[in-house]
Amino acid sequence: MIGRSLDISPASLPAFPPGTVWLCGAGPGDPGHLTLYVVSALRQADVIVHDALVDPRVLDFAHPEAEIIFAGKRGGKPSIAQDEIGEMLITLARQNRRVLRLKGGDPFVFGRGGEEALVLAEAGVPFRVFPGITSGLGGLAMASIPATMRGVNQAVILATGHSADDHTRLDWAALGRLKLPLVLYMAVRTLPDIAAALVAGGMDADTPAAVIENATLPDERIMVSTLDRVAKDLERQAFGPPALVVIGEIVRLREELRLLALQAAREAV
Repeated sequence: MIGRSLDISPASLPAFPPGTVWLCGAGPGDPGHLTLYVVSALRQADVIVHDALVDPRVLDFAHPEAEIIFAGKRGGKPSIAQDEIGEMLITLARQNRRVLRLKGGDPFVFGRGGEEALVLAEAGVPFRVFPGITSGLGGLAMASIPATMRGVNQAVILATGHSADDHTRLDWAALGRLKLPLVLYMAVRTLPDIAAALVAGGMDADTPAAVIENATLPDERIMVSTLDRVAKDLERQAFGPPALVVIGEIVRLREELRLLALQAAREAV
């Protein structure tokens, strides 16, 4: 496979010392969005502990003798506890192995990377963090939805639709009053309540909205709707996780950009 024969050896790329853990982001899905740092980490790692959202093709870049351990967490399905993942990383590192903790997107953007970094630090295990392209930005770009656009918005809000407890629950009505574009992770199941709260807070019901399922992957699906209809449209078209929900005027730019791109392609022939 291409990944197994790829030579990543520039002197500028760091060596992966035994007994350390590297927390790395695999990007939004497609292996083409991997950074060189993460490809290098894959080639050097003795053991790779990866999440459910890491595309199998990404693992083709691993060293042929690397041990691959699945530690995915998917909502509503049996999965390994977060504490157990932390203990596993510590145990593997203390076996003097090069441990790659590979997460979809970016480890510090709704990926619990910060929690795992704290666990490692408290245990005295050396670690490094290498970012990945978060799906909330990379997935949007590949879907022809700019996260920011001059004359449209000066800010964008990244938020999760899933809350671990009441202390971290968002005030959606307050966010609705801001009328800024929202990019929502893990919001498929909670979207009806979120949409209703945004409208109650003052966001226009006809604000454009989009759902991107399996962003950047071959089976990606994209649906464009409006804030007041997006939850029902999502259910009717059987969209499910992993999916991003985008709400705001930036969604309106998708069709314009796609049409201009098609026109340019025709003119170039």
